[in-house]
Amino acid sequence: MLDDLDGQLAAACERLGLPAFRARQVRKWLLEKRAGGWDEMTDLPKGLRAELADALRLWTAEVVKHSAADDGAEKLLLQLAGGGRIECVLLRENVGPRAKQEGLRRTFCISTQVGCAMGCVFCASGLDGVERNLTTGEILEQVLLLERRLGPDERLSHLVVMGMGEPLANLDNLLPALDEVSRPDGLGVSPRRITISTVGLPPAIRRLAASEAGRRYRLAISLHAPNDELRSRLVPVNAKIGVDAVMAAADDYYAASGRRLTFEYVLLAGLNDRPEHAHQLVRLLAGRNALLNVIPYNPVAGLPYETPSMEAQRRFREILETHGVPIRFRHRKGDKINAACGQLRRSTPAGVVNPG
Repeated sequence: MLDDLDGQLAAACERLGLPAFRARQVRKWLLEKRAGGWDEMTDLPKGLRAELADALRLWTAEVVKHSAADDGAEKLLLQLAGGGRIECVLLRENVGPRAKQEGLRRTFCISTQVGCAMGCVFCASGLDGVERNLTTGEILEQVLLLERRLGPDERLSHLVVMGMGEPLANLDNLLPALDEVSRPDGLGVSPRRITISTVGLPPAIRRLAASEAGRRYRLAISLHAPNDELRSRLVPVNAKIGVDAVMAAADDYYAASGRRLTFEYVLLAGLNDRPEHAHQLVRLLAGRNALLNVIPYNPVAGLPYETPSMEAQRRFREILETHGVPIRFRHRKGDKINAACGQLRRSTPAGVVNPG
C-alpha cells in the first residue's frame, strides 16, 4: 500500500463506498500517530477496520532482529516480502541532561537497495553485490518502522539516505518516498534536514539538480580520496568516472540548488590519512562552498582496514583547518551494534527471531 499511499487509499474508499475523509484519517494514523495496525486506528468503526484490513496490507517487511546500543542507537534488520534483507538505523543525539539545552536530534538512516553495486572496498553493504532496488513503499516503510521506536517525546528530525545501496541508482522510487517524509501532512521533515548520499554518479547528480523535487534536499558525495589513483582503489566505480567529473557535477548541483555540498571522507589508516592527502583535499575543495565530513573508519569484520591513530586524525584535521576548509569529524554512533557508517549489511543473525 505504501508504494502509492494516496492512490491506494482513494481506490479503497471508492470500492468500499467510503467518504474521502476516511483516507485522510488513515494517512494521519500512519504518518502522524505511528499506528502499527488497523486495530490502533480507534476513530474508525471496528467493522470498517476489518474491511480495510481485508482490502489493504499495511506492512510488507518483517523485523527479523532489533538491536539497541547504550548510546541510544537502534538498528532493524528487515526481511522484505519482495525478497532480500536490509538494515536501517535510528541515531539519537543529545541524550540525557544535554537534551534540555540543545533539543532532541533524532536521525534515521535508511537504505535504497538490497546490497550495493558500488564496491567500496571498506564498506560492508556491498560485500555481496546488489540484488535489486527497493520500491517506494519499502523505502517509506523503513521510516515508519523506525518512527515506532521513538518515545512519545521524540520525533524524527533528520533523515539521511546513507544506508545500503546507491540512492542515485534508484531515484524513481526514492523521490516519492522523500516527498511523503517532507509533506506537511506526511512526516513534516524539512527538506533541509534530508540528505541524499551518493558515491558520485554525474548523470544522476545532474538529473537531481534538474528536478525541482530533487534539488530541495542536501547532497553528500562520498569522496574518500583526493585523486583518481587512490579513489579508484578505494571506490572502484571511480575508474569509469574520475574525480574531476564528480566535482563538476557537484558544482552543477550547487549552482542549481544553492545548498552547501557535503563531501564524505572515510579516514583509513595508512591509506588516505597522510598529510599529502590533506593538502590535496585543500586544493580540491578550494573555492567551493563545501563541508568535509570526516569519518574515522568503523571496522568491519573480515576486512583488513584500520582506524587511524588519534595523532594521525589530529594531524589530518589540523592541515585542513589551517587552510580554511570547513571540516567536521563525525562521532561514532551505533558501532557497538554494527550500525555505524559503512557497517550495514545483509546479516543473518544465528537463531534470533524478532524480539520486537
